[in-house]
Amino acid sequence: MNDLLRSFGRALASALHPRMLWLTFLPFLAATVVWGVILWFSWQTLIGTTRAWLESWSFTTTLYHLFDWLGFSALHTALAPFIVIAMAIPLIVVTILLLIATLSMPGVIRHLSARQFAGLEMRRGGTWYGSLVQALWTTLVCLVLLVLTLPLWLIPPFFALIPPLLWGWLTYRVMTYDALALHASRDERRALVRRYRLPLLLIGVASGLLGSLPTLIWATSVWLIVLFPVITAVTIWIYAFILVFSALWFGYYCLRALQRMRAEEQGARQVAPVVPY
Repeated sequence: MNDLLRSFGRALASALHPRMLWLTFLPFLAATVVWGVILWFSWQTLIGTTRAWLESWSFTTTLYHLFDWLGFSALHTALAPFIVIAMAIPLIVVTILLLIATLSMPGVIRHLSARQFAGLEMRRGGTWYGSLVQALWTTLVCLVLLVLTLPLWLIPPFFALIPPLLWGWLTYRVMTYDALALHASRDERRALVRRYRLPLLLIGVASGLLGSLPTLIWATSVWLIVLFPVITAVTIWIYAFILVFSALWFGYYCLRALQRMRAEEQGARQVAPVVPY
């Protein structure tokens, strides 16, 4: 627990470093351009399709009557855009995560290596292509689980438990590989993940909970839909900052754990008895 809190504090301080803040803007700009183009050309089509789907669902009629009874008739027109945004946000976040893993994570690890772990030997057990394959495969599995668990999101308390757990597992799988790719050998990485699986998953879940904070911006009011382009850009940057912070947190914890594991192995070799021939 001490290592978790210590690495959290160091990651938070490092996240405010100008170099780390710059690393948030690279995925931010890329994700903003990509999703800006997609939503600009498909927004009306998505809204129309969603509205038609809602109108064909009997539950929607009951929901509209409830809105009328509560005096919120204007929510009829806001429901379809809100659903589109709710579905787009997880895809945007996954895009940012992949961009962080491929664009920013190497810079984060080089920053930590130069400032905190200069004496840690680099055994290069991972590659950029290995990181990309790991990220894409894990993301695909997470999206499948996301779709399969969608019905449970309507049932308390699953709507509050499932997203952080899925996001935590995804973040833990992707960022653990990237945090150790430069310094650990393949065997060291696997041994460390087995040994520290629970703490690493806890960091992932905590990162998932932090990642849910920008969603509260949308949850505060459906009227923010009229400011969709501006609010989306702001939330994309917030997600990028949180993910760079998460990368630093994983980096500090994993490299410190690797340092300790190597010291233990070296100490065990030194005290091992010499067997005479």
